Amino acid sequence: MHRYLWTVLLVLGCILLPLFNSSAEAAPKGTTGIVGVRVNDGDDKLRIVVDSDSEIRYETSVLSNPQRIVVDVKNAWLSKDIKKEMKLDSRFASKFRIAQYNESTVRIVVESNIGKNNYSVFTIDGGNSPARLVLDFGNLNTDSDQATIKLSNGTPSKPKPKPVPTEVPEGVPHLDRSELSIYRVRDLETDNPKEKEKPAPKEPATKPEPKEQKPKNDSQSVDAQIASLTELKGRKITIDPGHGGSDSGAIGPSGIMEKDITLRISMELKKILESEGANVCMTRTTDTEVSPRKAHATDIEELQARCDIANRHNSDIFISIHMDSFTKPTAHGTTGYYYSGGSSASYRLADSIRSALIDQIKTESRGTQTCEFYVVRHTDMPATLIEVAFISNPKEEKLLNSSDGIKKAALGIADGISDYFG
Repeated sequence: MHRYLWTVLLVLGCILLPLFNSSAEAAPKGTTGIVGVRVNDGDDKLRIVVDSDSEIRYETSVLSNPQRIVVDVKNAWLSKDIKKEMKLDSRFASKFRIAQYNESTVRIVVESNIGKNNYSVFTIDGGNSPARLVLDFGNLNTDSDQATIKLSNGTPSKPKPKPVPTEVPEGVPHLDRSELSIYRVRDLETDNPKEKEKPAPKEPATKPEPKEQKPKNDSQSVDAQIASLTELKGRKITIDPGHGGSDSGAIGPSGIMEKDITLRISMELKKILESEGANVCMTRTTDTEVSPRKAHATDIEELQARCDIANRHNSDIFISIHMDSFTKPTAHGTTGYYYSGGSSASYRLADSIRSALIDQIKTESRGTQTCEFYVVRHTDMPATLIEVAFISNPKEEKLLNSSDGIKKAALGIADGISDYFG
């Protein structure tokens, strides 16, 4: 009888012991549980996502020998099920480690030979877990095989997807920048612009008789050219400088950010249009996100906020200004985009601006193309997204980072708007 009782107790002990051990591993009350890690290595970005069961507080730092980025998650507990170390087959980083550094800190270490630009750490709410910590490495300097990083001090920022190159081989679909965060481009070999046959708009467009235009002299002052603009008085125009705030957009070889160039062009364009009597509405006038939720907004919330401004303003036209980017620094040129399901007016707007823009900044044309970009699909008026030039091209980056280049780009867009209304 005693032997039987002893056997039963032994069996129960074997069953219950793992439960006690599991309980001992549970996150202490009031702490953040780190419950998962995912790695996604793309051609232009390495993304490490750390899942948690509650709000994340963190600090970042840089250590050397070897060089590594350190992220300390405060008041946190690390699940025993997480793989603590992994080699990274990436040109951006070589090794990832995560450990319970002390009773209240989980430490994340990423080893990488990197510079001082294009690295960010930020949090995202929602998804498959209550909160996520994201580490992004990307946007290579085109003059180097090494990645560069931009360090964050724990200020949350929101990643934004970047549009695919405007020139793609046949059969490769245009991708909505609101739906993709990483797009593999190693199979896209072509980077030479060519004038594409303009697709037929949804409604047959009646081409107006060409207006007689005075030849533009390069030596003629921008102010003198502005004086020749017509058809703008009383027009309601919304200008959307692409990106902003925590979203830098693409970054050029010298470190210039797309968000800064698009804002400079847009503010100069606003000045030109208003001088001719137009009623201009801006989605942003400073380096900030547009959504009231700022860096915590989802991509859709941010893009919809831009559309809402134009729709509330009851604008006649909507223009979103961007800089293009590609993995090869030789890619160059200017593209006008309009919604594939939109009206002929959107096509004419995109085509007029693209044509006038290249007259001013002397870039090559990549054509007027259809797209599914969110901001041109969800605005109630004729709309276009203009890729002014390639920020990844050193020559075009230099042009658009100069005062003269900014003024010419703004004047070119204004010329195109005037032609559209003419």
